[in-house]
Amino acid sequence: MTSPTSVLPPDAPAWPADIYRTLRERDIKQVSYVPDAGHKHLINMCHADNQMKVVTLTTEEEGVALACGAWLGGERSVLLMQSSGVGNCINMMSMLKTCQFPFLTLVTMRGDFGEGNPWQVPMGQATKAVLEAMGLIVYKVERPEDVGPTVDMAAQIAYDSQQPVAVLIGQKVIGAKKFVKKG
Repeated sequence: MTSPTSVLPPDAPAWPADIYRTLRERDIKQVSYVPDAGHKHLINMCHADNQMKVVTLTTEEEGVALACGAWLGGERSVLLMQSSGVGNCINMMSMLKTCQFPFLTLVTMRGDFGEGNPWQVPMGQATKAVLEAMGLIVYKVERPEDVGPTVDMAAQIAYDSQQPVAVLIGQKVIGAKKFVKKG
């Protein structure tokens, strides 16, 4: 088997590989996601790993239910999403605290540092507060070198202390997207 990190292009940032290594070391077997450019390299590595079950979702809240089901079935999972998808999950996230499910989500941020798309700003600004209101422990990462250690500790608290945890990967890490108005 070739290494899943071999699917990375030479110019790929290091932080997606850092996350991938953490997922493997923390025995996370299920990965769910709605396609997202910010998670593209991580998603490709997970797809290349025949030890991981990777599920493409139609909407982010399906990932919350999938994570709960994975835990009930004896496996650990992670939900990858963009901050705009957090709003889709709020009702489903009530299950995490009520039923005391461990949960880990990695959220690539839009609507913060340097955002050029006005449609991304409201949810991007509300993401942390919304997740905290739903009872999640939230960590935000603003430097690429902090991504791996933060995800590692988030996975530890999620699965060793059975807590719902979110890591927000800021636009200083993933890069701000350009938005071009037409007309």
